[in-house]
Amino acid sequence: MYFEIDDYNALRAALQQMSRAFEKELSEETIFNSKLVATELLSNVLQHGGGRAKFRVERMGGEIRICVQCENAYRPPAKSVCADLLAERGRGLFLVDAYCERRTYSEEDGIVVFLKED
Repeated sequence: MYFEIDDYNALRAALQQMSRAFEKELSEETIFNSKLVATELLSNVLQHGGGRAKFRVERMGGEIRICVQCENAYRPPAKSVCADLLAERGRGLFLVDAYCERRTYSEEDGIVVFLKED
């Protein structure tokens, strides 16, 4: 599935469409985790990455692969650090890393995260 996101309404619509597409194939927990991770990544793009994002979700060999690209080619730090639960910086990426098996970055795909299917 491929989406272009330019505001929070488009983000909500894309997540609903993703949920409906996977509801018969994946557990509620996997769908929730995928939505949480996508929301964190895409919200950051809307706030800090130029306001537009390309968002792709696919199933690959027991994993969900989520790719997020933004207009300004934002590259997140390789390791997330969150020292304070109330911090406004770093908490989202820390959550993403907590729910994902791994996270990579490439110029071609942008931020790529992999979640294990339950």
